[in-house]
Amino acid sequence: MGLHMITISQLTVFLGWATIINIAYLTLASVMLILMKETIRSIHSRMFDVDENKIGHMYFSFLSNYKVVTMAFFAAPYIALKIMGN
Repeated sequence: MGLHMITISQLTVFLGWATIINIAYLTLASVMLILMKETIRSIHSRMFDVDENKIGHMYFSFLSNYKVVTMAFFAAPYIALKIMGN
């Protein structure tokens, strides 16, 4: 069994697709929260025994953290690799 390394080109493709998938999820989650805010808020407050007034802040915190992680660990490295020419 030989050691197989991932190439820079493969890493670039992986990061590109991971960025697309993560941004698509972020968009879907945001749209669902906008369109179905009261229903989702009610379900989550009962599931996790959290006050409905705090849920909005928790959603915002989750979406903003998810966006920062997506940009820092997927989009930024992908853009850097594309700039380098891969």
